[in-house]
Amino acid sequence: MISTVILQAGGGSMVSTLIPMVLIMVVFYFFMIRPQVKKAKDHKKLVEDLKKGDKIVTTAGIHGRIVDMNETTFLIEVEGGTKIRFDKTAISLEATKAAAPKVEAAKTETTKA
Repeated sequence: MISTVILQAGGGSMVSTLIPMVLIMVVFYFFMIRPQVKKAKDHKKLVEDLKKGDKIVTTAGIHGRIVDMNETTFLIEVEGGTKIRFDKTAISLEATKAAAPKVEAAKTETTKA
């Protein structure tokens, strides 16, 4: 809109029309692209750090424990001894580490009381 007003006024230069476009691209990068790249790196690191015996949650919400690992898949044991094979990209959360801060907080609450 600003560029159209400038062009209508007749004093539009190439620099004055490019500045808003560059600013939009910079804002788009910092608010959209950069956080997604960071999230992807964090998820990749999480999956690489998993090992047998870790409790996990899949993107489908299935809770289980890692029994076996391949290059691209995990074998997860769920309640009742059932084993299900999932792709590594389906891992959403490592429940072992996620539960640790809650357990520590609960322990400090009971010691304070």
